[in-house]
Amino acid sequence: MSEITQQSEKILEHLESELKTIRTGRSTPELVDGIFIEVYGSRQPLKAVASISTPDSKTIQIEPWDGSAVKAIETALTEADLGMNPNVQGKVIRLNMPMMTDDNRKHLVKKLKERLEDAKVSIRRIREEVKKSIEKQDGIGEDEKRRLLDNMEKDVKEQVEKIENMGKKKETEITTI
Repeated sequence: MSEITQQSEKILEHLESELKTIRTGRSTPELVDGIFIEVYGSRQPLKAVASISTPDSKTIQIEPWDGSAVKAIETALTEADLGMNPNVQGKVIRLNMPMMTDDNRKHLVKKLKERLEDAKVSIRRIREEVKKSIEKQDGIGEDEKRRLLDNMEKDVKEQVEKIENMGKKKETEITTI
């Protein structure tokens, strides 16, 4: 039972980090968190090669510590398809967030629901693995197996409820003008 709780907590943490990368209407450094840059002969996370800040609610500012990384960062930002084009001014790269249209909002809500469903599927997959291991156990009675399965179902419902609540909160952020 603790296995399902541990694994589902990891899934929830992963989902939370993914939800931070979905654009709302405000700029946050988390929007560029998952971007990796090809520099110094290896792939590095963007936050390892540059400082990331938000000078205002519509701009993300990226300042690489090494000026030679500007072109690699610009390329990675373009390939990341964030819906924002990088604007390079010397050693500073700015991403200006465009106004959110209804189509953008609908697309982001669709993307959000896909990620929520992926998390739910992962939880269900863990449930099936734990269910099989409970049913295979020898030395415990049918009543004990039934009790364990019922407790597991209750835990799974709680985790799915948490996922849905996270989704509702993020959907509200996306759709609020």
